[in-house]
Order: sequence, then C-alpha cells, then structure tokens
Amino acid sequence: MNIRDVLERHKKGELSEAEAEKLLKLDFLESINSHTVFDHAREARRGIPEVVYGETKSPEVVAEIVSRVMADREVLLISRASKEHLAAVERIAGGMRVTYVEQARMVIVDKRRARKRRGKVGILAAGSSDIGVAEEARVVAEAMGCEVLTAYDVGVAALHRVLEPVMKMVEEGVDALVVVAGMEGALPTVVSGLTDVPVIGVPTSVGYGYGARGEAALMGMLQSCSPGLAVVNIDNGVGAGAIAALISRRCHNDRGKGRD
Repeated sequence: MNIRDVLERHKKGELSEAEAEKLLKLDFLESINSHTVFDHAREARRGIPEVVYGETKSPEVVAEIVSRVMADREVLLISRASKEHLAAVERIAGGMRVTYVEQARMVIVDKRRARKRRGKVGILAAGSSDIGVAEEARVVAEAMGCEVLTAYDVGVAALHRVLEPVMKMVEEGVDALVVVAGMEGALPTVVSGLTDVPVIGVPTSVGYGYGARGEAALMGMLQSCSPGLAVVNIDNGVGAGAIAALISRRCHNDRGKGRD
C-alpha cells in the first residue's frame, strides 16, 4: 500500500484518521526477494525520483526491482547501467517507456506523458572526458522536471570558451549551475566567481598520476576561494543533478508539485 492508497481509503471511509496516520508513518518498506528492502515513501518525502545503482547488481536483480517498484510510481532511473541491464528491463517493461542514455550510462523507465518543464538548470563540463558525469546530472535534473541547458568542453585550458555559455545561461535565467571538472578542478571556482547563481562543483576521476582518481579536483573545489560553490563527491553526477533541480524547483515554488 502506498501513500495514495492510504489517502483514497481514508477518503472512502475505509480507514479512520488514526489508522491512516499510523500507516503514513510506516515508510512503506517492501522486501524484494532477499536482496532489497525498498522504501516506497522516499520519493514523496524528498521529491527526487528513485535511482537504482546498477553497477554492482545483476541485470536480473535490476529488472526485478524495476518490476516491483514501478507498480506504484511513474519514473525510475538506473545509474551506472550496462546494455545488459537495459535488455533485462526492456523484457519486463510492458507498456513502460524505457530509454538508455549511453554517455550517462543511465536507464530511464517512465510512464509519464509529456509535461511542461518547471525551473531551469545549467550544466557545464570542463573537458570531453567529463561529459559522462555531466550527462548523468542532466538526466536526473530533466527527470525532476527541469529544463536543462548544457555546454561541454569549456575548461580553463582555453578560458575564453566558458564566458559565452555562462553568460547565456545566466541571461536565460538558470536557477543553479552544475560544473563538472577533472584534473585540478578549477572550472567551478571560475564560474562561481563570474555569477550570482548557486554553483555545484562535481570533481571527476580524470587526470594523470597523483590525484588522477579525482582527489586533486575534489580538494581544489573544497578549497575554493569563491563563496557560493558547493561540492559533491567524485563522479557524483546523480547527486549534483538532484541538488540543482531541488534548488530550481524551490525557486519556482514547486515544493510538492511536479511529481505527476
């Protein structure tokens, strides 16, 4: 039973107010076989579509989770997904729309009709090697109902490349900027110093030798001298996209809306 079921039963008089309140506090945990305990109320609490981390799960386990979870929701994302995950999900999809964004390594399972976008997010990637993480952020922000503007390969190695896309995004009214960078991770600080828009820095595991796993970029962003820059973990495009979309929806008084 999900939140909507409880409210409908209360409306019909099948549940008293006390019974409905008790059920709404339970979190609607569901055990899926022996591998997953799923919280059906998490999306309603947070406003973020459920994201299943696929990389360490077999295609069969992912497909089983999708089959059970999509019974009472309209969108679900699978991150770090392979073509094998995609094929397994497509086999059980029925009438659900299944899309694979190869650069982001993400599967999108969606029952929703086309809807009007609310809020606007800008995403910049320093180098072409950072595009996969940037695309991960884009997929999440769009799934949360935001319009997304992107500009890729605009890093500090040729600084003039970033000025035009940043100014265009600001002029078009983005509510937050996600800036993805590897190597020394300088681009988010530069962008933060140019705008009054909240900036979310995403360090990537791109580079040579010491710091090549993203530590140099992470430390550089954490030490930024430009206030207004927040930082997520290395390669965490999912987290950056979710934060940017939450900021954008708040800017448009969208709390509790846009989940249909």
